[in-house]
Amino acid sequence: MAKLTKAQREWRPGMPKKRRSTKVMFASTVLLLEAFVAFFATLVVFGLKRGEVAPGIILGVGIALSVVLVLACAVLSKPWGMAVGWGLQVVLILTGLAEPMMFVVGVLFAICWWYGIRTGMRIDREVAQRDREQAEWNAAHGDEAGPQTP
Repeated sequence: MAKLTKAQREWRPGMPKKRRSTKVMFASTVLLLEAFVAFFATLVVFGLKRGEVAPGIILGVGIALSVVLVLACAVLSKPWGMAVGWGLQVVLILTGLAEPMMFVVGVLFAICWWYGIRTGMRIDREVAQRDREQAEWNAAHGDEAGPQTP
């Protein structure tokens, strides 16, 4: 039998499901898109600069960057996870040293990252406020469901 996660071990019937952070979902989406772009940029640099730089170095660095971008999605919910994401934005911009067009792509992705984080935080605040208001209403009115229609 598979090992249960901490959340699965602590779950009890009737427990509400914990909401996922919209900020983390947006950030994960941007990082995954960047991983694909980094992989394809690696192929571009491999094709254009194969004679100048060893192919193993080009492929190794590019594929490693793609893998790190994907793995970074797992740590975004940690307190230091967003700092890792910002660091990866800088790394993606610096890939412009190998292929100048990546400066533009990196800056555009950094803007997407910033916007996703900012918007995700706003949405998470609104959801938390809505949940607080719903809990207050439930406490004041009990579990009455309102008029029932036959």
